[in-house]
Amino acid sequence: MKPIKLATALATALLLSLPMSAFAQEAEEEESPFSATFTATSDYVFRGVSQTDNKPAFQVGATYSAPFGLYAGAWASNVDFGAGGPDIEVDYFVGWNKDLNDSWNIDLGVNRYTYERASSDYGDIDYNEYLAKVTWSGPVTVGGILAYADDYGNTGAEQIYAGVSASYDIGDSGFSVGASTGYTAIDAGSDGRADYYDGSITVSKSFGKATATLGYYDTFGSDASELRSASDIYKPGLVFTIGIEVP
Repeated sequence: MKPIKLATALATALLLSLPMSAFAQEAEEEESPFSATFTATSDYVFRGVSQTDNKPAFQVGATYSAPFGLYAGAWASNVDFGAGGPDIEVDYFVGWNKDLNDSWNIDLGVNRYTYERASSDYGDIDYNEYLAKVTWSGPVTVGGILAYADDYGNTGAEQIYAGVSASYDIGDSGFSVGASTGYTAIDAGSDGRADYYDGSITVSKSFGKATATLGYYDTFGSDASELRSASDIYKPGLVFTIGIEVP
């Protein structure tokens, strides 16, 4: 992409090559609007709760991001909700992401959670969730999330999730540490569901486009002890995850 002519044509060729070089450099620096992620994890944990009955998961996602902040995509993972339950979760999402300045970012979106390959008598548990996120980037990156589902699990129950997270990059080492906590509140009447807190501590290492993460996840407080007594999916554990993002 950088042609060079010799002898008497040197000056002319050099002038002609400059726009091409600049164009090539701009094309290389310009980010693709499409991205994809491929992930393998020892346990798919969502807000402190295993979605695979404490077994491994393989996940893939794709996102299109427009220059003005609009984005849309889909994400899929295997799940295990017990006998007759679905085997696959497919999420569809659309939202708007905007940098307010060099430090603050806002993200508003809608997720559609769908579950496939369940038995006919298991029932439809698909639902929508509306999310608002805010992130501050400084020496430490701090984020907050508020999510609302008006028909959680297609049960008529309302769910609210509120959480905060923080992460810190350790110089140029590629290592980062993070922590998060959140609270799930489900208004399900006599349906038997309960509210709980979740928390995590993670250590990550990036290798180019790949990132490996070791995390400790737990549920606690409120009715967590009763939930943990009833099912192992609420119990604490270590999870190892490796993910690749392209391009």
